Amino acid sequence: MPLSSPTMKQTSSRRDFLKAGAFGVAGLALYSGEVERHWIDVSTHEAVLAGLPADFDGLRIVQLSDIHMDEYTEAFFLRRVIEKINDLKPDVVLLTGDFVTSSKHSNAGALKAAWDCAGILKGLACKANYAILGNHDINAGAEGVIEAIQSCGIQFLRNSCLPLERGRGRMWIAGLDDSLEGSPNLDATVPAQIRKLRDEPVVLMCHEPDYAVNIQTHPAGQAVGLMVSGHTHGGQIRLPLMGALALPPMGRRFIEGWFQLNQMKLYVNRGIGTIGVPFRLDCPPEITLFTLRAAK
Repeated sequence: MPLSSPTMKQTSSRRDFLKAGAFGVAGLALYSGEVERHWIDVSTHEAVLAGLPADFDGLRIVQLSDIHMDEYTEAFFLRRVIEKINDLKPDVVLLTGDFVTSSKHSNAGALKAAWDCAGILKGLACKANYAILGNHDINAGAEGVIEAIQSCGIQFLRNSCLPLERGRGRMWIAGLDDSLEGSPNLDATVPAQIRKLRDEPVVLMCHEPDYAVNIQTHPAGQAVGLMVSGHTHGGQIRLPLMGALALPPMGRRFIEGWFQLNQMKLYVNRGIGTIGVPFRLDCPPEITLFTLRAAK
């Protein structure tokens, strides 16, 4: 009977360990690239806003962010997202930027992707749809992205606001230009004449969540009851004990979920797309449904 040496046993054990590790890595890549990346988390929240008129109590707002069409977001996946949004029957849909992914070389493909994205967004049953630009949209070509997305009836707010009226009540939807690649102007976005209107709260769209610090130090910030952002993807790939592997500029302080900043609530949506690599781990794509409630 042949004898095995300790060296042979150690070599076999090392080989088995490496083989198991390789299978583990492959399995993790398959899960994060095909399972979790296509797993849609519908996150539901009640948002209590001071001064919200009674007519708006119960208003349903859906937030959709960071589609990154054609980077790794497939048409079939975005269609599934739109179907889920329609099932929620929102009164308003807010799209908080990065419809496409910009490239260092050529953005012709990104602008084509914007039109592909618009063709699918046309399926939104809600007709009160408002959007802002993200940093990738501006780098890809702001006017081209706006033209494409507006073609399906979505209205862009770029340093501007508009009123929503319901019964005898009124509130405001405002949208900032991108804080990384654009020219955000809070004085234009939340002008002085609406800052002190009684019982007319402002919901603000701002792509980069860390810009909330700037908003807090500006007089316009006192009028904002709820700010919704994206940009961070929630970290996209999060490892136990380590957290997010990478976070973008202006998305490193407020990464995901709720934050209370003085009188203003901030919510950071994880988005549905990916960037850099087609993986999500411990960070599934998100659609957010807010039900507005009047403070008692």
